[in-house]
Amino acid sequence: QVHLVESGGGLVQAGGSLRLSCAASGRTFSLYTMGWFRQAPGKEREFVAAIIGTGRTTNYADSVKGRFTISRDNAKSTVYLQMNGLKPEDTAEYYCAAELAGSSWSADASRYDYWGQGTQVTVSS
Repeated sequence: QVHLVESGGGLVQAGGSLRLSCAASGRTFSLYTMGWFRQAPGKEREFVAAIIGTGRTTNYADSVKGRFTISRDNAKSTVYLQMNGLKPEDTAEYYCAAELAGSSWSADASRYDYWGQGTQVTVSS
């Protein structure tokens, strides 16, 4: 069992930055691919970014590429999402997720085994 807790959300003006954190407890963190997803009101949950267990491979949704950076610190069992150049359309509940996948990653939410409770990000125009 893996327990995930997100933090770092809040209200920010367009063009601003936020850094989300997701702390994990439970089994060996480095075995898990970690993903960030988001869900806006009335919309389906969508993939944002993923990072494999070693941190060597990352992947991003086209909508955030060049603005968001995912990283992880396996010693702290924490994954981060640095969000720069925020836009009103980035407003959503952001969730981190863990998949026991080793060296692969997926943008498919159904592949992930564990989810955090979410943290709200609101970007004002």
